[in-house]
Amino acid sequence: MARSELRPIVKLRSTAGTGYTYVTRKSRRNDPDRLVLRKYDPAAGHHVEFREER
Repeated sequence: MARSELRPIVKLRSTAGTGYTYVTRKSRRNDPDRLVLRKYDPAAGHHVEFREER
C-alpha cells in the first residue's frame, strides 16, 4: 500500500484538445501541485503541454 500512496498513478491530458493522454507516476512529496509536462502529442504532431487530471 505504501507504494501507491507515495507515488500515485496520474493521467496527463493534452492541452491541444486532441484527447491524447500519457499515464505516469508522480511523487507527492516533490510535486504536491498538479503536474505539467511538455511532451509530444502524436495527434497534434508537435510538443504541447500535458496537465495532470484527477
